Amino acid sequence: MNSRLSRQRLLTHAAALVALLASSTPSPAAITRLVVEKTQPAGPADGFPAGTATAPYEVLTGHAYGEIDPADPRNAILTDLAFAPKNARGRVEYVATFTLTKPVDLSKASGVLVYGVSNRGNRVIADDFNYARGDTFLVSGWQGDVPANMQSIQVPVARQPDGSSITGAVLVRFPLTEPADKLVLPGNRAPVSHDTTNATLTKRRAEDAVVIPIASSQWSFADDQTITLRGGFAAGYIYELTYTAKDPLVLGVGLAATRDLVSFFRHAPAENASLANPLASRLRWVIALGTSQSGNFIRTFLHLGFNEDEAGRIVWDGANPHIAARQNPLNFRFAIPGGATAPFEPGSEAVLWWSPYVDTTRQRPTASLLDRAQKTSTVPKIIETFGAAEFWGLRMSPNLVGTAADRDIPLPENVRRYYFPGTTHGGGRGGFMVAPKSATNEYGLTLNPNPQTETMRALRVALIEWVTKGTEPPPSRYPRLDRGELVPPDSRAMGFPSIPGVALPDRLINPLYDYDFGPDFNHNDLSGVMRQPPVLRRILPQLVPRVDSDGNEIGGVPSVLHQTPLGTYVGWAVTATGFYKDRQSGFAGSFIPFAPTKAERLAAGDPRPSLEERYGSHENYVARVRTAAVKAVGERFLLPIDAEKLIQQAQAGDVLAGATTSSTPAR
Repeated sequence: MNSRLSRQRLLTHAAALVALLASSTPSPAAITRLVVEKTQPAGPADGFPAGTATAPYEVLTGHAYGEIDPADPRNAILTDLAFAPKNARGRVEYVATFTLTKPVDLSKASGVLVYGVSNRGNRVIADDFNYARGDTFLVSGWQGDVPANMQSIQVPVARQPDGSSITGAVLVRFPLTEPADKLVLPGNRAPVSHDTTNATLTKRRAEDAVVIPIASSQWSFADDQTITLRGGFAAGYIYELTYTAKDPLVLGVGLAATRDLVSFFRHAPAENASLANPLASRLRWVIALGTSQSGNFIRTFLHLGFNEDEAGRIVWDGANPHIAARQNPLNFRFAIPGGATAPFEPGSEAVLWWSPYVDTTRQRPTASLLDRAQKTSTVPKIIETFGAAEFWGLRMSPNLVGTAADRDIPLPENVRRYYFPGTTHGGGRGGFMVAPKSATNEYGLTLNPNPQTETMRALRVALIEWVTKGTEPPPSRYPRLDRGELVPPDSRAMGFPSIPGVALPDRLINPLYDYDFGPDFNHNDLSGVMRQPPVLRRILPQLVPRVDSDGNEIGGVPSVLHQTPLGTYVGWAVTATGFYKDRQSGFAGSFIPFAPTKAERLAAGDPRPSLEERYGSHENYVARVRTAAVKAVGERFLLPIDAEKLIQQAQAGDVLAGATTSSTPAR
């Protein structure tokens, strides 16, 4: 045989073999198709402030098609992934929405991608400082049980290998303030049967009240989403329904989809015959922002190891979980990612601390939120922020002092923690008005105006500079047990004053329950299959911040308004009616204003000095605001532009506006 021909044939056979292997061996699981369905200029609805950006911006919306490899160890933690349908390549498919806000001219981009984690399908928009810097902003769907017209993701249904339904017991609770004709079941929990004899419905007046069973003949499944009761559901009760559900969604896919989409925009080439990256490899850093539910998502994303992409690279270089005290109830069978902190709702059962902690109280092994990231060298820089309502309504205490509440858990070098004293969930509207233009809560107290916005803007700038320049943010500031700043949640231990007409915060804190969800549930990872209802072992201790003689919390990073108070700002409120009467009102806070004058204070029997006694005049009050604002700028807890805005607001406010200038007020 001609040697030259023989060699050519060998090369041909080798090429054919390579082609065969390429066609039969799945490629790394990732984004397989990106469809941009709409491109338009950024406007006010996108948070775009005209004239402040370094370059014009555009908004791209569409869908990302992806697939996940069940055989990849990085995906092994995803509950029920093995029961999801697979395509010809053996991969599990999903389709997620995305909204990308970017500079039109990418040469003007900063190199920073800010990933705003969607909260219950709602879009997050960029801040004006992001536009001024030239940052790119991305939001995508990760929650598979929200409507398709929101930031959502289509995830598969888990089924048995023979195609039959996977089933399991679920528990749903309905606390009612108003009467109802029907009750709506949460998504991802359709009943196996409408036969009520296979389900249990009860009611009771309080958590510790007698449970009243409701006969199966008195109620019915109207359809897969609702139940009805003969005579209707009465206010002031909580109804509890236990039944067998079917066809759970594989909701944990949202974790992998987020990882893969961010990694695609960060690393994929600009030009590809079937898949083009509109960011043209212009990214150097990615920072994730999440508030409340989406902040919990950040904690779960990191804890379950999804900050490493399938090529072993880091996904997020920095992250800010804001007002987030738990992990997200996402990665277990029949999960409800939109859940909160009601009894029997998991979230606080998982690992909650950034440093290793031995949870001997719940007999759990030593663990931290960053264990997996440390093993893969994908630990991001983290700024954690929260306020008063997170202690009272969201069980923040164990994050700081563990489940025994007996010692401070230290922070690792890559984490900074900042506490906003006296703020409601997410902060108030701000302003320097004696009578804020806001509604009252259920107990008749004015909604808490104490803001977080301005401090958050400064800290998010600090996070970007920490990631991109290595500039250390300000030292952490939060209440600590070893400094006597954390105490039991009762008025005597807190030092809360007795104010006429104001309820004391005793018995208001949301209890921290120690549950056993069964042997098939991984409590530390909040993953697997849970037993419902769970076994309640005990209620665990919690601590809250101590207060001063006015009832205002000490320590942390107080807002300018908190430093120049017009009253007492608290992270709790009392429910007036319904099942939770006289208990904590969700995550709301309250504002208890100071009396304008000494005479009014004495007449009311209020122990807190009046505005007149504190500040003397409007001019003195504005001077106090200016001093506090300048100090906050120097400490990097306030941007100069926001400091000037606050000073102008105080000048335009009505604090002692009609009072005569006084030299030195009593306080």
